[in-house]
Amino acid sequence: MPIASNPHNTNPLSQHPQAWERASKVKLLVLDVDGVLTNGQVFIGADGKESLKAFDIQDGFGIKLLEKVGISTAIITGRHSKMVLARCEELGIKHVHMGVENKAMALSEVLKLLQLNATDCAVMGDDWPDFQMMKSAGLKVCPAQGHTAVKEIAHFVTERIGGNGAVREVCDLILKAQNRYEELLAQARA
Repeated sequence: MPIASNPHNTNPLSQHPQAWERASKVKLLVLDVDGVLTNGQVFIGADGKESLKAFDIQDGFGIKLLEKVGISTAIITGRHSKMVLARCEELGIKHVHMGVENKAMALSEVLKLLQLNATDCAVMGDDWPDFQMMKSAGLKVCPAQGHTAVKEIAHFVTERIGGNGAVREVCDLILKAQNRYEELLAQARA
């Protein structure tokens, strides 16, 4: 059951103690795409094909910060998209699974490849197709606009919506819980 957040309290430890503890152990961040990395809208062109996706630049930078401290990112999505593939390439995300019906099986493959356990990963999903890959995750995350049923199983519900900084919120939580945030911030300010 997620803990309600207080927008006036900026200390994630006091807002979400269970999420904070779980985030301190994360070695892999697994993301759905539509509704997580994007706002969930799908634009279909006159040719009947998906024509556009919008990604949040801060989400991408958060992913790069995780990679900088040795935390990998994986994408597991039910849809095929050249735009997603291009964004993953740009961000250096090596583990990309698209057109996946069984997301739990895809997650299992990534975990095996990286020699990790499900409890070593954070999984962020927004709707029912994400349940199975979220089931055994060490940290379950849902963006603010996610489906109510997914919010009910999440350890952490972001204040921001998918495609609008929700992933960055999770990246910051992980970095803070692992005592890496201040170090990276100091480097950026130097």
